[in-house]
Amino acid sequence: MSIRRTARTRRVVAAVSLTAALALAVTACGSDDGGKTNDPSSSESSTPSKPSEGDKGAQQDTAAGDKVDPNVKLAEARGDKGMLLVVNEVKRDSGGFVTVQGELKNQGDAAVNPSAWAGSENVIVSKNLNSVGGATLVDKAGKKRYYILRDTDGRCLCTTGMTAVQPGTSIPVFMQFPAPPNTTTEVDLSLPTFATTSVKISG
Repeated sequence: MSIRRTARTRRVVAAVSLTAALALAVTACGSDDGGKTNDPSSSESSTPSKPSEGDKGAQQDTAAGDKVDPNVKLAEARGDKGMLLVVNEVKRDSGGFVTVQGELKNQGDAAVNPSAWAGSENVIVSKNLNSVGGATLVDKAGKKRYYILRDTDGRCLCTTGMTAVQPGTSIPVFMQFPAPPNTTTEVDLSLPTFATTSVKISG
């Protein structure tokens, strides 16, 4: 009897230990991201923390985080070499930002290098190769131009690290700007090599 009782006790202890270990593992996995989201507008300021060395060379940063409906088209702007910029959303965020999301489509017959879309500002170009860092918003009523937000190291809050856009393909893009006054509901969006287009701000 004592042997069976001892064996049963060991099984109970083993089961309790396994349950505790599983609970600990689930808790660790649940707190891995530190409560962060993929939406850059959820950051506390416009100066996100510098990525670690291991982050360099990672895949291109092409989306703001929140999914947008690709069937919603607020505006379109034609670019060079058969490129088309489709704007799906222009949203005012509570943190004082305006986030523009859309996609770049290559409707031409040759691959298009994205380097020109970073603009000509030295800080943006050097820190944000192959980005949409050259984009601007213009509040015509307030007579003010807004440039893409950037952190203290000069990295823009926008899509970066893009590769050549192949014919017949598209890539999602986002751009974040300081928000114009609440009274401003429409702005002009410009991206180098594309025509300027007017977009309405929601939120």
